[in-house]
Amino acid sequence: MRTMIETVRGRGVRGWFGGGIALALLAAPTLAAQQTADFVPEAARGQDFELSIRNIMRGPEHVGSAPSGMRFSDDGDWIYFSWKPGGEEWDAPSRRYRVRSSGGEPELVEDTDDLSIVWTTTPGDISFDGRRKLITADGDLWEVDLRSGAGTRLTETQQNENSARYTPSGGILYRSGSNLFLMESGRIRQLTDIRSGDAPRPDAEPDDFDRFLQEQQIELFEHIRRQVEREEEERAEEEAEAAEVADPLYVPQGENVAFLDASPDGRHVLVASFVPARGTRRTMVPDWVTPSGFTEELTVRTKVGDDPSTQKLRLYHPETGNVIEMGGTPDDYEGESTFSVQPRGWNEAGTHALMRARSDDDTEWVLYAVDGATGERTLLDRLYDEAWVAGPCGFCHGWLPESNTVYYVSEESGYAHVYLVEADGTGKRALTSGEWEVLQLQLREDEERFFIRTNEGSPHNQHIGFLSFDGELEYLTEGEGRYSATLSRDGERIAITHDVANRPAELYVAETDDVEDRVQVTDTPTEEWKSFGWLQPEIVRFAADDGAMVPARIYRPEQVGGTSNGAAVIFVHGAGYLQNVHNWWSSYYREYMFHHLLAAQGYTVLDIDYRASAGYGSAWRTGIYRFMGGKDLSDQVDGAEWLVANEGIDPERIGIYGGSYGGFITLMALFTAEDTFKSGAALRSVTDWPHYNDGYTSNILNDPAEDPEAHRRSSPIYHAENFRDDQHLVMLHGLVDTNVQPSDVIRLAQRLIELGKENWELAVYPVEGHGFVEPTSWTDEYRRIFELFERTISRPGCTEGGAMCEVPGR
Repeated sequence: MRTMIETVRGRGVRGWFGGGIALALLAAPTLAAQQTADFVPEAARGQDFELSIRNIMRGPEHVGSAPSGMRFSDDGDWIYFSWKPGGEEWDAPSRRYRVRSSGGEPELVEDTDDLSIVWTTTPGDISFDGRRKLITADGDLWEVDLRSGAGTRLTETQQNENSARYTPSGGILYRSGSNLFLMESGRIRQLTDIRSGDAPRPDAEPDDFDRFLQEQQIELFEHIRRQVEREEEERAEEEAEAAEVADPLYVPQGENVAFLDASPDGRHVLVASFVPARGTRRTMVPDWVTPSGFTEELTVRTKVGDDPSTQKLRLYHPETGNVIEMGGTPDDYEGESTFSVQPRGWNEAGTHALMRARSDDDTEWVLYAVDGATGERTLLDRLYDEAWVAGPCGFCHGWLPESNTVYYVSEESGYAHVYLVEADGTGKRALTSGEWEVLQLQLREDEERFFIRTNEGSPHNQHIGFLSFDGELEYLTEGEGRYSATLSRDGERIAITHDVANRPAELYVAETDDVEDRVQVTDTPTEEWKSFGWLQPEIVRFAADDGAMVPARIYRPEQVGGTSNGAAVIFVHGAGYLQNVHNWWSSYYREYMFHHLLAAQGYTVLDIDYRASAGYGSAWRTGIYRFMGGKDLSDQVDGAEWLVANEGIDPERIGIYGGSYGGFITLMALFTAEDTFKSGAALRSVTDWPHYNDGYTSNILNDPAEDPEAHRRSSPIYHAENFRDDQHLVMLHGLVDTNVQPSDVIRLAQRLIELGKENWELAVYPVEGHGFVEPTSWTDEYRRIFELFERTISRPGCTEGGAMCEVPGR
């Protein structure tokens, strides 16, 4: 085993370490490292776009940033959007552009603070006659005339006014600070009086002796009589004024008001608050490279199982001061969990509110209709999953217009679909069904139908359309890729983004009833980038050990002019609940380009939507319950076996890599998948789940104190002793990662050191967080990954007896 000093002296930053932390990465790159970063596979040479690691990791300069944040002007004539065309600096921000809704050349909006643009593009509540709009700009309320486009400032205060809407009587209801106000007939009236702290105790009645003294003073002294009269007059004035303001609602000290949800007339108010957890400890991450020259500590988050904050909901009647505590626990619930509750809006009549509750053990959600006058709950629906309840459209619910009908999305069938139910709990019916998912659901402004996005037909494509309240689904798009859209206020024109596997999303405009005749208005990547023959990877399916058919994308060497070297690399996407096998542009676009480089160098690359991935229903999502590193890992192993059986891959020469959740799977693959994988690169990896956050981890593994077995079998640090001498591992981590914190990988490094393990290395990146930003960091990271595969699996026997394969450029 080589010592750290011998390694650094002998190989610089090449990074072949017998075991330890790659401190040498702080040195300047050697010529060999630079050559590796600039290496272009023979099969990819001679093209305008240089397929090298350094060039790939300049990604934002090549592909830019796709159009986003589309908003129509109120008159529907213009579409405003954020965009960064390719060819700009990697850290250049997206800027605001606009284009005619009929098409044309996008033009840069120089003055983004122009009030006329703010007035026409900021969404807000529309008056009942359709002529005015309420918006918030710079913390104040404005009313916009939709015919002239002119705006009128309604408030100018130090408070932040928001959530403004018109009342049936023609007034304006809005929130300022922690209270609701009504602006009506030129007068502003405070509707609620929510205060922090305990309600004051009433003054004690004087005893007989005190009463005698007080009456004597009044009888003897005119000065006292006049003083008492003044106090009585002031008290009467205060009571008269108080009669026009709500009786106060006292929220206990330390409890923070998060949301006020008032009925349209303001008579009933749901007050949502949360109580921060007490006595918890927050993790700290050092920021090493700072403008001050001093290391600064970033206070970040708690760990899973540490007491989270709790939520409360109260129904408040300002006119009477009556307060009703709103619990979310079903009447027949026999479990031990508590239910957190959140308001979800009022019907137009203001008689009922929608309330959703979720159990703190994450296994159940409940939907209620709440009587605004009495607080009586009516159970509308509930869903239980022994793993955890979630889905792609968790906040898609509300009231149909001018009705007591509730719409919502549920995974009751195993897939996310739209349901309707009446406020009295009757008449439940499904509007959509099938082995596909509703991904987006919005009630159109014309209030006659929903705008919807689904993956019906194939989980690898997403299409948009309209869904009637009777369940008639009419799609506007077809073919491959992903569509998303924004409609003009009158619904006559539509702004569409469409992306496919080998091109980022572009903006198109069309008339809503003729989307096929859409006009493209942006062209984002550079001509140099577009000149390369980027693949639309084939989507394959292979059988898992439990019979499930697992989707994957494959990159074959011959598709990019290369020749197979008999080795394979499996890429593991991050987040767990994320989809990367699809026919649209990947958020992993650097990795997408890197896979072309690997394929051109002879590697077959497989990219798997393993169990836990999005797009395939609840059973696929929850297949990892209580065992991360179970089916999600066995899917990688089965993918490797499929490569051996169908693609001529040498079973002794398979590598694996990924970031975040993908890094975690890489570690589990090397530590628990026996001899399936020869080498792996683990980026920003979770190594010990009890040290991750509560919101993500407790869903899947429960709390570590309550379910230690789930955490132990799912955490790589407990399996590090299985890392074999003939395997190779590189770990890469940003030192300012506030998500998966550096302590995760540092603890694993210490574990590997104490176990005496060899053939691993750790590279740290002093200025990077969880998602890398600097192209130099990306380049160094993927240079190390490429070198790992080149020296461990590129040719048969290249690591036998400790001999290393030749790395390109050296």
